[in-house]
Amino acid sequence: VVFPCDTASTNDIAIALAERGASEGTLALALAQTAGRGRHGREWFSPPGAGLYISVVCRTPAILSTLTLAGGVAVADGITRATGLPVAIKWPNDVVVQDTAGPRKRRKLAGILAEGAAGPAGMQYVVLGCGINIRLADYPPALAARVTSIEHELGRTVEAALVLAEVLVALHEQTDALIAGKRHEVLARWRALSPSASGTRVEWTADGTTHSGATAGIDEDGALRVRTSTGFERIIAGEVVWY
Repeated sequence: VVFPCDTASTNDIAIALAERGASEGTLALALAQTAGRGRHGREWFSPPGAGLYISVVCRTPAILSTLTLAGGVAVADGITRATGLPVAIKWPNDVVVQDTAGPRKRRKLAGILAEGAAGPAGMQYVVLGCGINIRLADYPPALAARVTSIEHELGRTVEAALVLAEVLVALHEQTDALIAGKRHEVLARWRALSPSASGTRVEWTADGTTHSGATAGIDEDGALRVRTSTGFERIIAGEVVWY
């Protein structure tokens, strides 16, 4: 377990440890990051004292393909258990709260980023990184309208250590379920936590063309299904705009 107070990125630390043979469950934890990142290389705003930034080394083959979804469930369940705040998941890896400004508005509370390395025998490891906004922060203007924190939503202080403990317990539960062959239970829990994955209008770009449709759940591989005017499309990656 590594506890740097301030680092460039906990994922970078965990990847370096994994490359040196770190075992399953090795954890990197920071209270601030100078180069935190999310999907598509976006910066994850990680000022001192505002959040929890953790990365876990995972090596068990049975869990790797579903790890991002399991991580989303763990973060969502852990936050609710620790604080009582109801949260949801927006595909594929955002933990959000409903914004009172409108029925389709969501504010991002946490994000998950999985990064791995493959070898001749397949995936060698995956590092699961999670950033959780705990306290109010002076977010950049481009983010201020789209993000939130646990304390802002609750209107009171919370114990970051308790949030961390509950998230790690929930992650252990989800990975244990995958190892036990209960992948269907993990997917069922993800679906229960993600109402926007069914019946929400979305747009995405493929081959230079913009497409649109309504979400129709996820399949057994975790891909987002979208109902369009010509049938169903399956989205496994890329940028999706939600309405």
